[in-house]
Amino acid sequence: MDENKIKDAVRMIIEAIGENPEREGLAETPDRIARMYTEIFSGLKEKPEEHLKKVFTVNNDDIVLEKDIQFYSMCEHHFMPFYGKTHVAYIPNGKVVGLSKLARTVEVFAKRLQLQERMTVQIADSIMDYLKVKGVMVVIEAEHMCMTMRGIKKPGSKTVTVATRGIFKNKIEFRNQVYEMIKMK
Repeated sequence: MDENKIKDAVRMIIEAIGENPEREGLAETPDRIARMYTEIFSGLKEKPEEHLKKVFTVNNDDIVLEKDIQFYSMCEHHFMPFYGKTHVAYIPNGKVVGLSKLARTVEVFAKRLQLQERMTVQIADSIMDYLKVKGVMVVIEAEHMCMTMRGIKKPGSKTVTVATRGIFKNKIEFRNQVYEMIKMK
């Protein structure tokens, strides 16, 4: 990531909106934003397979669900945050992955300029491809700041996206079971 280019661009934005980039409260803002972007876009340098390669052998073909995985991402259309919960369910095919690895996989894709719809599919495809599971289902519920603080201004509205692969795509009873598990307290 080119932090110097980010700093220059932020200075230009500050000037373009009519502010003084040398003003006390703004003088260090370009540097802060450059460091912040390095952090919040760190998923651009990561690959999901790095987190999904450590597996454990099991004799289990029941649903595994990691729910309420909190995430923050940035909308590529408005450069504004969206945030929410991801629920990842899969049916093992002789192997399971450590639960934290599912959360790390979510983070890889969340820490990029993103569309929620794409992120949902990327998570599902990664788990299907790298874990070779019988099926995977990913549900994401998120609030988008581009709908909350600008434009339509509808705070509290949520977007829900779902991606299903393998057995979840073909068997509604498995999808329904995941929806019921997500509702559990």
